[in-house]
Amino acid sequence: MALPDMTPPAAIDWDAVMARHAAFEANSAALVPVNKAALLAVLAAANVSSVLVQFDGGGDSGQIESVQAFAGDAPVDLPTVDVLLTRALADGVETRSDPTPIADAIETLAFDLLTATHAGWENNDGAYGEFRFDVAAGTITLDHNDRYVAVESYEHAW
Repeated sequence: MALPDMTPPAAIDWDAVMARHAAFEANSAALVPVNKAALLAVLAAANVSSVLVQFDGGGDSGQIESVQAFAGDAPVDLPTVDVLLTRALADGVETRSDPTPIADAIETLAFDLLTATHAGWENNDGAYGEFRFDVAAGTITLDHNDRYVAVESYEHAW
């Protein structure tokens, strides 16, 4: 019977880990305008003028509640086309582009923007709100609402 290997594990280079993560975050942020432009171009080609995305989170989980597309004021179905989304890889340097169904691309971009602006939005009492994708204006706006419990305590002595 062989003895177990008692060699201690190699030390983790935390500076390198944090540098790689910072590079990943920077690369991800740089890709937001690229993915936004790709998504809005596909929506415009499908005559979708706006998209409303509602989200809700709490208790350490969060989700997209609904995605609604409009042509003017009229609700329309999302087209069944793909958007070429580019994602940063974990090494912080490389990227990968993949065709992504348009509904998934909308959710991915919404989650990316939500995490970038309100990381932890799904924790504790959570948050809710909506994104508005205005295709003609080329903008995405976020209406974000944090939930929290407030306690006001008073002590009086006479």
